Amino acid sequence: MWSTPGGRGFIMLAAMSALFGFAVNAQQGLFTNFFEEVLHMEGPQFGYITAIREVPGFFLILLTAVLYRVSLQRVTAGALLLFGVALALIGFTSSFWGVVPWVVLSSLGFHTVLQTQPALGMSLTTESRSGRVLGQMAAIGQAGTFVALLVILVAFQFELVSFRPMFVFLGVIAVLGGVAIVRFPHLHEGRAQQAAVRRERIVFRRAYKYFYLLNLFDGARQQIFFSFGLWVLVNRFHLGVAQISGVLLGVAFISMVSASWVGTMIDRFGERRTLSLVNLGFVVAFAGYALANNVAIAILCYMLYWFVGPVAPIGAATYLRKIAVPEEVAPSLGMGVTLLHATAIVVPVAVGYILNFVGYQVPFFIASGFALVTFVVTLRLDPHAQRSAARVAMDAAGAEARAASNTGAGPDLGDAISSGPSPGGSVGGA
Repeated sequence: MWSTPGGRGFIMLAAMSALFGFAVNAQQGLFTNFFEEVLHMEGPQFGYITAIREVPGFFLILLTAVLYRVSLQRVTAGALLLFGVALALIGFTSSFWGVVPWVVLSSLGFHTVLQTQPALGMSLTTESRSGRVLGQMAAIGQAGTFVALLVILVAFQFELVSFRPMFVFLGVIAVLGGVAIVRFPHLHEGRAQQAAVRRERIVFRRAYKYFYLLNLFDGARQQIFFSFGLWVLVNRFHLGVAQISGVLLGVAFISMVSASWVGTMIDRFGERRTLSLVNLGFVVAFAGYALANNVAIAILCYMLYWFVGPVAPIGAATYLRKIAVPEEVAPSLGMGVTLLHATAIVVPVAVGYILNFVGYQVPFFIASGFALVTFVVTLRLDPHAQRSAARVAMDAAGAEARAASNTGAGPDLGDAISSGPSPGGSVGGA
């Protein structure tokens, strides 16, 4: 199986996901303490820097339009190169405004990969197994995260390294991720193609309105947690780098063993049922985080958030694939990232300003409200009935062709990949 184009693609994407997960989540574990201990930021500034970091995500749709003729694998490799170089340079800064340019460039690379990674993953398999493959990639990414956080925990616990060389090291890891994916084969439905699937420049369809709404409200919800989740543990409960790394190790382990199972649940029970339960989990996690009066409860709520957190983007991506034609999937994922950041830019700034006057609990109650609204949206999902006109026509043409030929489909390379053992065995499943 691994000698086939699909098998090689799986290995390449798995390697990229592990390295990307290593770099991204390790720097998340460093950022909060780096900003507070080295750059001496205060609570509101965490909201401001988050908003700045999300600006490239808002303009991602323009980059997608410019690069629509470049293959997704090359776009991904270039984005990881940019992310890695900028990440390395962050460690050399000493002020709020000094770190801003590198935060913006690293964010541009990071958010580009957020768009291309699920599109590459879904090209490995059939529509009915998309959730499982994306879940496997998420699990592999979390395996990379687990190793990265273990390295950080040991390094900072025993004072073996400082922030600057660690950021450089993570930048190198990100660049290696770009090297791993640059030769990813052209695939569609798990089968090799002579050329990359054609992509539209910009796609904005009324038929995809629920996909857009999921991204809008998820952006508001997740950015509150990204901005202030770790900050509460550092500022309110006084956790250091080693302790934060320990918390994130627990999160990574839970996600590593559950992500593949979660993807399978999406395939089995559908996006409506799965995402509705996930958003109820978000409501509980946020409310519990706001009301927690000791560090143990706060950490449990933090872990609950990350247990259900990966389901939201996987479910949104598989829903989009079921209602869109192939050439509109990648640019629509880009539009989703842009819409997600329309709220992700505004909300952290607004919440950062609110923190000047209220306690940290208020933002988490607001996030709980966003999750409740998203729950209502998920109840409206019906992928079969909500297919675009182009997708309905494509499905009808495919059915007519199969009826005319009266032959079964050949072996599905994507099925072979999806049903095979997960790389790494215990990983369970960037």
